[in-house]
Amino acid sequence: MLTPSTFTFVFQQPQRAGSPQITILGRQNSLGHPRLGLTVAKKYVKRAHERNRIKRLTRESFRLRQHDLPPMDFIVIAKKGIADLDNGLLTETLDKLWRRHCRQVPVS
Repeated sequence: MLTPSTFTFVFQQPQRAGSPQITILGRQNSLGHPRLGLTVAKKYVKRAHERNRIKRLTRESFRLRQHDLPPMDFIVIAKKGIADLDNGLLTETLDKLWRRHCRQVPVS
């Protein structure tokens, strides 16, 4: 997701799944496939290479799970302490949150 309007759409009525370091907001879309938006604030992750590492791992996690995910727009929000997670723990946390989102969606 690239435009502010798509982010605003998700922020209006989100379904939340979170951990102390990451929150994933999601909202049903009418496209038939999931989309991803990322926010990694400089306030919580000072160094650019750390922000890039977090975004890269999040995109990869989404890419691997996208066929199992419901058709929703997701926004991944990095919070304080996310830079302290190593790659394995970050990936594990994201997988747990993706599974939680899959359970929250009502089956129609």
